[in-house]
Amino acid sequence: MAEAADDRTEAASQKHLQDAREEGDVPIARELPILAALAAGIGAIAAQSPGDPAKLSAWLSAALRNAGSSGDAGWRLDAQAVPWVVLPVGAVAIAAGAGAVLLQTGFLFRVEALQPDITRLSPLKGLKRLFGIETLGIAGKAIAKLGVLAGAFWLAMVGVIPLLAVAPFWQPGQLYRQVARSSLMLILLLLGAQAAIAAADILVVRLRYARRMRQSRHELREEQKATDGNPQIRQKLRQIARSRARRRMMAAVPKATVVVTNPTHYAVALAYERGGRGAPRVTAKGADEIAARIRELAREHRVPLVANPPLAQALYRIDIDTEIPSEHFKAVAEVIAYVWRLRSRVGRL
Repeated sequence: MAEAADDRTEAASQKHLQDAREEGDVPIARELPILAALAAGIGAIAAQSPGDPAKLSAWLSAALRNAGSSGDAGWRLDAQAVPWVVLPVGAVAIAAGAGAVLLQTGFLFRVEALQPDITRLSPLKGLKRLFGIETLGIAGKAIAKLGVLAGAFWLAMVGVIPLLAVAPFWQPGQLYRQVARSSLMLILLLLGAQAAIAAADILVVRLRYARRMRQSRHELREEQKATDGNPQIRQKLRQIARSRARRRMMAAVPKATVVVTNPTHYAVALAYERGGRGAPRVTAKGADEIAARIRELAREHRVPLVANPPLAQALYRIDIDTEIPSEHFKAVAEVIAYVWRLRSRVGRL
């Protein structure tokens, strides 16, 4: 009796996972691209920032000079400079996020996913998604994530808040070093928090995907049948193949040079042309009933039968339409020579 279709307790087969992948169904942790984009963006900002207090002072001075320009010239200069700072950072962050998605999918790209799906515009389905359990799970994850990031931010600011009271009395170099140190600590804590969130997200997503991809035993059996074919059909095909091979083999017996027998259990038909370049070939072989049929055909077509049990057992191990190996040349040559002598005597009579 087949199991219920929803009784999915077995791990998904490789074929089932491959079929899902071809349809674009792969596990994707959304937090990993955010981590990659955040890290790449911070790296791009760090690469463009001034490297020492002197460069920072020069950069601030230039900004102040632009701010004091007549009319809106200062604003124009700042507006022209902003894209050269923002665009590279945005491009690097987007590329890193996209790369993280492609790595998770194994560089899977489906054009069909970019095509519009009208069914997604259904108001009813939209309401179900809005008030569904999945939406509540997403909201809960967002709240937990916000709490983790807020905790990381608080840890970074705990050591900075007491320094704000004395910050106005610092020298530029000291101020620069303290800001750089505090900023680095904040960045590291935020990246660490996001990395922990991404790791947890990857684990949850993969566990949920594995659970969703589970199959029932009935589905696995049906899939195996579809992959390998119905066992009854395979057995029937094997029987047909054996029957055809046997008919071809029996058709070769009348043309054989000699049939070596056990004398009752085995029978091996050999073919060899006088003056031929190759070695004698095994054209038919069989045991018990098949051997009896080979002997019967040999008698009907006057093919010589030679009883040689050791040689018959050795030749039986050789595949059909295969030349005999060199270790049997002498024994087979003696048998064939005997057959030729026998035929010459019969011809003289």
